[in-house]
Amino acid sequence: MNAMKSGWFSEMSDLWPGIALSLKVEEVLHSERSQFQEILVVKTKTHGRALMLDGAIQCTEKDEFSYHEMISYLPLCSHPKPKDILIVGGGDGGVAREVAKHPDVERITLVDIDDRVIEVCKQYLPRLSLGLNNPKVTVSVGDGFEFLRNHRGEFDVIITDSSDPVGPAEHLFKQPYYELLKAALKPDGIVASQAGTVWESMQQVQSTFQHCKTMFPVATYAVTAVPTYPTGQIGFVLGSLNSQTNFAEPMRIFNDEDLDQMEIRYYNDKIHRTAFVLPRFVEKSLQVAQSTN
Repeated sequence: MNAMKSGWFSEMSDLWPGIALSLKVEEVLHSERSQFQEILVVKTKTHGRALMLDGAIQCTEKDEFSYHEMISYLPLCSHPKPKDILIVGGGDGGVAREVAKHPDVERITLVDIDDRVIEVCKQYLPRLSLGLNNPKVTVSVGDGFEFLRNHRGEFDVIITDSSDPVGPAEHLFKQPYYELLKAALKPDGIVASQAGTVWESMQQVQSTFQHCKTMFPVATYAVTAVPTYPTGQIGFVLGSLNSQTNFAEPMRIFNDEDLDQMEIRYYNDKIHRTAFVLPRFVEKSLQVAQSTN
């Protein structure tokens, strides 16, 4: 559910009842109902252009880099040689943009079910969608579930850049999906998935973590700050087939000159480490989820 009233867009959802985030809108740039979801692009007063799917804010130009850099570089820098990467979702191109910057990455496959998201973002969000035009990137329109069933043992890292667990993305938060992720990885492969916020969606965080922990010998949860997401924070579940993986200690460290050249604005090795430092109530909640496996 969302409201456009008196020039403001307000995001309201049963996933986080009782709270709403509002953005002042200067212009509605695009609005349509695709085969799968409502797509809205607006120009905001203070956050640049913003993409909404089914009434939920997916990204704004002002703060999108935090999410896209962290969901990309936490797994990439935890893998010794990430050459072949799969992105499930991510039709706006932001994750593809960031993944393509990593010097070890050779091939990126992006699978998104909604071709209209891809085309709309190419037209209205060029800062994000430039990632879709990178020569490393191959874009495939289709169901991520079906794609994974047909591509086994092919990828070093799989990143699931999904919207919230409603509509077309709902099945990406369930156990069968993590079974397919595991089967699609090469030995020592790593997965990373959007996993919600502990402040309003703890049950979702617990269940997503539990699915990951069931399939991978190493699983963990990390957080980043994104002001225009509910509660200003979002988390990622990460899993590795290598039992020796230590997600909290990056294997690849970029110096400041590297990061400037790569146009990285949020991520560095210090942020990487602190992303896995969790409040006590989160640690305890994840321990509860783990003990129920």
